[in-house]
Amino acid sequence: MTRVILITGASRGIGAATVRLAAQRGYAVCVNYRSSAEAARTLVAEIEQSGGRAIAVAADVALESDVIRLFRTVDNELGTLSALVNNAGILEPQADVDSMSAARLQRVFATNVFGTMLCAREAVLRMSTKRGGSGGAIVNVSSMAARLGSPHEYVDYAASKGAVDTFTIGLSKEVGDAGIRVNAVRPGLIDTDMHASGGEPGRIERLKGSVPMQRGGTADEVANAILWLLSDEASYATGTFIDVSGGR
Repeated sequence: MTRVILITGASRGIGAATVRLAAQRGYAVCVNYRSSAEAARTLVAEIEQSGGRAIAVAADVALESDVIRLFRTVDNELGTLSALVNNAGILEPQADVDSMSAARLQRVFATNVFGTMLCAREAVLRMSTKRGGSGGAIVNVSSMAARLGSPHEYVDYAASKGAVDTFTIGLSKEVGDAGIRVNAVRPGLIDTDMHASGGEPGRIERLKGSVPMQRGGTADEVANAILWLLSDEASYATGTFIDVSGGR
């Protein structure tokens, strides 16, 4: 039976790299995106041309109704879900906390925290052996910001990822006896366009000197960690974290 994976925020960066690697490993892939329809369709076409199976589904994980529709689409078009990667995340332009509005905080937490929890809820409803499922694995994409705090840049983003870390631990203990493993990766300075979203495209160049390995990482390096956590090689790993940060 073909394994089915849903990857949120998957049209670019770490998400897209994870889609490609999952397809190479034999998964049927749901490429979730919020607004990058063309990139998502291009990615699906790439997978299909390589002999894999993929669909693209637009959904904003910050909206419960969208999340429910997203998972039902996977049920109907791909089949039984066996893996979820909670990758969707946003950050706002760099700022100190004393200038952050409530609206900004609500946007960041709605996607990064509530979206992660809502998607995990839907995955558990389908995977739990206590509910007739066959088990599965969830990987949450956190950030080294959860440990470093991102002062004068993205304290709100860092705090949201700290919440993801705590959620990962709690959920892993809650569903460990239901056939579901829950783990997380914490990427560091990864070469994606997310830095441009925060207003500093050259952020890696500025900060790479603080990384023991003296360079930024790649989306593929994070994807490899995610796929290992999803694999049978990690069958006794739950509630654990892999820092993909070059030692930072």
